[in-house]
Amino acid sequence: MQPEAVVWRLFDALNRHDARGMAECFAPDYRSEQPAHPARGFGGRDQVAANWATYFREVPDLRGEVLASATAGDTVWLEARFRGRRRDGSAFDLRGVIVNGVRGERIAWARLYLDEVERGGEGIGDAVERAATGAPRDRL
Repeated sequence: MQPEAVVWRLFDALNRHDARGMAECFAPDYRSEQPAHPARGFGGRDQVAANWATYFREVPDLRGEVLASATAGDTVWLEARFRGRRRDGSAFDLRGVIVNGVRGERIAWARLYLDEVERGGEGIGDAVERAATGAPRDRL
């Protein structure tokens, strides 16, 4: 089986809102990292199921799509988008890149670089200034 096949199974389960089916795409000893948010790392596929059950409950029309992908050996990179409407009617729009390490027919590890799409917000000049100086947004 090609490593990217598990990603297609994962997104199929996601779009059916099948949290348990999604969890089955992951190895029992799965490790998740979010390098930009280190405290969000976790292990195990039970947490995968719990996370997605929350998303499905709170974003009833949630859909996921792979915008682009690439495979090298047992590593699958993908640009993904997850969107829908929260129960309160507000937009849910999460985008980014996920790097998946595949072992056999399951995802063994992943590094997620995902964030909510910002509506409005600061321009590039202010963002660079804030990042470079560490100044809070309200001081720029």
